[in-house]
Amino acid sequence: MDPLSSLALTVVFAAVGFYTLYCVVRAAVAGGIRDAREKEQRSADAREAAAPSEHPPAH
Repeated sequence: MDPLSSLALTVVFAAVGFYTLYCVVRAAVAGGIRDAREKEQRSADAREAAAPSEHPPAH
């Protein structure tokens, strides 16, 4: 294999590797954001359920 083909192949493999890494990191960040929002929502729901109601129940 001549040096130019070797260089081109190296560049292509590097590009594919970096794109794969980009996709993995992007999915991980999106999952982390989703988990943080769900945790915050659960926390807010728990605070709301534990807090005394400002209005007495209607009879």
